[in-house]
Amino acid sequence: MRFTVDPWDPGYGASTEAEMQDSDAPVVVDVECPPHEWSARRPPAATVVPDALIFVDGVRRLEARSWVDEADGNAVAGIFASYAAGAVRCDGRAKVVDVVVARGVYAPTAAITDVGTRAGTFLAHRTTDARPESLMYAVHSDMSDAEVLVAEQARRRGDELLLLDGPLRKRAHVPDAVGIVKSHHVRYLPAELDRVVGALAPGERTPVFRVEAQPFSRQSWYVRLPGPEGGPWAGIVRCEATGALAPDTVIALADRITLALPPFASAPHKDTRAPQNLYPIGGLERELRHRLGDAAVVYRALRRASSVTASAV
Repeated sequence: MRFTVDPWDPGYGASTEAEMQDSDAPVVVDVECPPHEWSARRPPAATVVPDALIFVDGVRRLEARSWVDEADGNAVAGIFASYAAGAVRCDGRAKVVDVVVARGVYAPTAAITDVGTRAGTFLAHRTTDARPESLMYAVHSDMSDAEVLVAEQARRRGDELLLLDGPLRKRAHVPDAVGIVKSHHVRYLPAELDRVVGALAPGERTPVFRVEAQPFSRQSWYVRLPGPEGGPWAGIVRCEATGALAPDTVIALADRITLALPPFASAPHKDTRAPQNLYPIGGLERELRHRLGDAAVVYRALRRASSVTASAV
């Protein structure tokens, strides 16, 4: 039996789902060339990568679950959470810049207020309901807002390549920002074009295609990073930029990104999500988690604040 082992740590789920779900959004595949001309692309020799690249990411952590008392004697479920966002500027050396750290209490009640603790103040955020997914979505939304703030601040000169970990989502309006998607759960291309993705060599990309999703369209392409052998999609990342870019502009951007990414691809002995979890992103995630503080200390601070509040009633 011949087989390969996916270098991606299974503890993070699958890097590529065996049965990907077809995209609900229409996909335009002839942005760069007609479908019958689809083949691997390498950046032209004249492609230039800027001297500075900026990588942006965020992390979040559930600190505790809670019940918030209401005036009528009922209690509603809520959570305490922390999140952080930051950037790594790579311009000959890597430096973490523009870090934002925040804490919040989330619950669907008008009784919610800011909670001061020794670990910092948890700001009140009223949610639509108490479902766990709704509460965590609210945290993720606030983290995304922080990432937008960081992305807008991180550009010092304005000509740097701005690379955001994950899909663009709220960050689509940031000029020339490119989202780097590490894992694949949605199929955007028909089978005959999907085969082009699986046949990419390291440092090659697919032609650009456009996903007409709501509330905004996005231009996208796949890139294979250098790394150990695995399945057909091992080392594949999907890049996406705003659909507002003209075709010539996004094609040139795709070439610059394809040339820029390989030196930052991680190695398996250094990162369990290699090579897709780029070195600057992996380092930034560790730094941001450190900035969140010790989880046990934060939990004890919340328990203490809760007991003080109870004794004051």
